[in-house]
Amino acid sequence: MLATTLAATDVMGRAEPRGARPRKTLSRRNVMLYGVLIVVALYYLLPLYVMLVTSLKGMPEIRLGGIFAPPMEITFEPWVKAWSEACTGLNCDGLSRGFWNSVRITIPSVALSIAIASINGYALANWRFKGANTFFAILIFGAFVPYQVMLYPIVILLREIGLYGTLTGLVIVHTIFGMPILTLLFRNYFASVPEELFKAARVDGAGFWGIYFKIMLPMSLPIFVVAIILQVTGIWNDFLFGVVYTKPDTYPMTVQLNNIVNSVTGVKEYNVNMAATIITGLVPLTIYFISGKLFVRGIAAGAVKG
Repeated sequence: MLATTLAATDVMGRAEPRGARPRKTLSRRNVMLYGVLIVVALYYLLPLYVMLVTSLKGMPEIRLGGIFAPPMEITFEPWVKAWSEACTGLNCDGLSRGFWNSVRITIPSVALSIAIASINGYALANWRFKGANTFFAILIFGAFVPYQVMLYPIVILLREIGLYGTLTGLVIVHTIFGMPILTLLFRNYFASVPEELFKAARVDGAGFWGIYFKIMLPMSLPIFVVAIILQVTGIWNDFLFGVVYTKPDTYPMTVQLNNIVNSVTGVKEYNVNMAATIITGLVPLTIYFISGKLFVRGIAAGAVKG
């Protein structure tokens, strides 16, 4: 022990640094690693760049070719037309109507599915009631049932209760289909919380809702962010449910975008189509940029642990 201590000190009696030497910043490994990351990033950013520069060009400039060239004269007219003037059949109000329909669909669907799933996950992780394992198995099975199998039965169900073609009916569909995977996420997250906290709260007399609101919720911001990102992205980008369970007046934004891009009347306006596509994707992109760090924290804190 004494020999080891003496070997770790210099002639002046100061401790010498231990451990591996720091690697050089420009080592061959780092150059290869960052080189691959840059190439992959460019590969995914290139289509977005093409969409952006095309949306800022006029049709005469687009006909000249050069899809990678920046616009010689920037114009925002395609963006205005995509938002409020583009035609889909008999309607010529652009994406604006579909945007507000998507907002009215997404907000209640996200709120309801996350609220119900968080309570389900909390109960399954901390309150061992009779039949909990069976209930959890049914939920997990529901997460892997293909949506296409359930399309027609849900159409009949919504028609019988008078909600087919309405935004309320689509909110119910998104809430139901979002619960299985969200329940799994919340259950695994709450199971990773130290059990001593739960037991201490029980000893202090806290009940089901007291522990949920006073202990679990304040500790669960990362997993709630994960759930919000997953639900907002899935619901906002959904096309299948939107086109099946709604009508032209209640179409969400993605269905409106499809109708604008695939319109067979008039001249194909690529700049308007690109602007409409970017506008449709702004909401999930904004949420990712704002809450990306919390998303990673939620995943690392047990969102996908068994």
